[in-house]
Amino acid sequence: MSLEGKHVAVLAEDMYEDPELWYPYYRLLEAGARVTLVGPEAKTYTSKHGYPVKAEVAASQVKAADFDGVVVPGGFAPDRLRRYPEILSLVKGVHDQGGMVAAICHAAWVPISAGIMRGKRATCVSAIKDDLINAGAEYVDEPVVVDGKLVTSRTPADLPYFLPAIIAALES
Repeated sequence: MSLEGKHVAVLAEDMYEDPELWYPYYRLLEAGARVTLVGPEAKTYTSKHGYPVKAEVAASQVKAADFDGVVVPGGFAPDRLRRYPEILSLVKGVHDQGGMVAAICHAAWVPISAGIMRGKRATCVSAIKDDLINAGAEYVDEPVVVDGKLVTSRTPADLPYFLPAIIAALES
């Protein structure tokens, strides 16, 4: 599997779930992708467990056309991320240009707020499944659900299913 030439944004905000950010970040690098950490601001954010991540650029400094895909990690960061129009514009823009959008756990809140979930099959942590359904998506309780270039997963335990699906979506 080679993602050489692919550029993927991984979103960052305070209270992210550690493995849901770092596992995709390093796995995508291993597969040959260029990975950029993007936040509301270019600054250091702290995970739920106190681990720092430095966003290389602010969402306002990039365009959807710069990326082949975007990964939204879970934790409580998505509740913060969905409040930034620049983040939502990036996610919607990547989706609208046919790029891959991946969300795990609570991260489904971001594509919901970006307005891209209506008519999609998707999964998420059970705590927000009503939000997914109310956004017009079909909720499916599976480790990973792929609907076109939308890749969703439930929890950190699903990461071994989530990343192969992300890589396959980026390769197609």
